[in-house]
Amino acid sequence: MRWKSSTFLSGVNSFFRYTSSVKEKPIARSIHDIREAMLLAMGSDASSKFPVIQLRITYADDVHDLWYLRGDVMAAIASFDGEMLAREKVASISEMFVGLVPKTLTSTTSTLSRRLTAN
Repeated sequence: MRWKSSTFLSGVNSFFRYTSSVKEKPIARSIHDIREAMLLAMGSDASSKFPVIQLRITYADDVHDLWYLRGDVMAAIASFDGEMLAREKVASISEMFVGLVPKTLTSTTSTLSRRLTAN
């Protein structure tokens, strides 16, 4: 009986290892795409003026780190191109996070804004 249970557990473990590695590949590609989009949106002038932000984007560990760097990216873009263009660029980058971060983070309207528009 002991042999059968250990064989069963190793089979289950190998199943989960296979499914997790399949899921990592698309996310890794998405992280790379998001990094590239952020750096491209900042442009060469912003990345030379804000090297810390560029390094934080380049060495971010996961999608959540990149999500929270959007504010820094927007500030860098706004310093060169203005806030309106910065908002547009960051909005297009934010769309890349759909399905990669919790849905509550990518929500476009908050309950507060719904209440304000209802009045």
